Amino acid sequence: MLNPSAPRPRIVGIGGTTKAGSSTEKALIACLAAAERLGADVQVIPGTRLAGLPLYSPEEQARTPEQQQFVETVREADGLLLATPAYHAGMSGLLKNAIDLLEDLRDARRPYLDGRAVGCIVTAYGWQGAGTTLTSVRTIVHALRGWPTPLGVTLNTAIPLFDAAGACTDARVQTQFEMLAAQVVGFARRFAA
Repeated sequence: MLNPSAPRPRIVGIGGTTKAGSSTEKALIACLAAAERLGADVQVIPGTRLAGLPLYSPEEQARTPEQQQFVETVREADGLLLATPAYHAGMSGLLKNAIDLLEDLRDARRPYLDGRAVGCIVTAYGWQGAGTTLTSVRTIVHALRGWPTPLGVTLNTAIPLFDAAGACTDARVQTQFEMLAAQVVGFARRFAA
């Protein structure tokens, strides 16, 4: 049962693919919906928005309005969900470019991803790429002082997992989305307390 007086953590989901209707996008939306059911305020930054970000360049100090908005959205988040397809055992360049931009948070009150739980979702056409990519994403979250959740969700997209409307058709996978959302939301609430 939800406590109506509990703080509503702000959970931001960041997608790592521009392919509309992809399994990665559907998984991210399903997990955010679970977080919302747990009382979180949720926001999605789809891969299509990340596609408009210029390549991160550490020597370039000027930021576009899109880059500034992305960094500000993450700064205000209490928790994150990162979703990426596995590309050759790594996250998408789209997501990595956006994450590199979080260097702008180095001098923030909460530097980088400090004090934030980060749930990781990886999709791949087969199991091997998903596992190695999940390890890579979690390592990057650690490097940014974030707290990867104990559960990381890997999905083999060679197996149909969603219907045409985007609903998860596999009860075990849906349970993983619910667990991942609960870990991110729960940590955000405990940290805020």
